[in-house]
Amino acid sequence: MSRKKQVLVACGAGIATSTVVNNAIEEMAKEHKLSLDIQQIKISEVGGYVDTADLLVTTAMTKKEYTFPVINARAFLTGIGVEDTKKQILDELIK
Repeated sequence: MSRKKQVLVACGAGIATSTVVNNAIEEMAKEHKLSLDIQQIKISEVGGYVDTADLLVTTAMTKKEYTFPVINARAFLTGIGVEDTKKQILDELIK
């Protein structure tokens, strides 16, 4: 059995905007029957997950390079391009 993919959902404080994105990812996981390990964190905490994370979805700015994909989720805040961003996230989750 394959392990659950670990998805990091990060914003500046790990509270407000990441909750919106976290809820959207949970809905997608349910809808597509995906088993995920979702961690809602501050962007400054990402470094602690570099050995276990499969995907970072963030509303914060990051200039760091990671070994896993990073998806900009600011569309969830603006409402512009949300479906494209959801598709991008889903594509990574089903790889």
